[in-house]
Amino acid sequence: MTAWAQSLIRISSYEVETLQKRLAEITARRASAEMRIAVLEAEAEIEQERAREDAEAGLLLQAYLNGWKLRKSAAEADVVEISAEEEGARDALTGAFEELKKFEHVAETTRLNRLIAAGKRETAAFDELGLRRRAG
Repeated sequence: MTAWAQSLIRISSYEVETLQKRLAEITARRASAEMRIAVLEAEAEIEQERAREDAEAGLLLQAYLNGWKLRKSAAEADVVEISAEEEGARDALTGAFEELKKFEHVAETTRLNRLIAAGKRETAAFDELGLRRRAG
């Protein structure tokens, strides 16, 4: 394999690894945002249960739920935004992986073509040697 091909493959491999790490980080952020929504929903259920049991808490429930709706909307917006970022990162990773495979294919094709050319030169040399022996 030529030095240029090794360099291209090394650079492409590094890019794939970097994008894989980025995707893993984004996926973890999305999971965290989704967990935040689940926690908010659990908290709302607890507050509603407390309001059923405590008249004073019942008076404050509507204010709590108004704030809760805002926090939940913000968390859901985060999930949507992170999901779009994740999709873009997946597309970038797919593209980088395809580029890596192209470089590997070109390198392998170049290697095989060199082997074929070397074989043809060797065959031609043997043919020439055979013709000289017959002629001489």
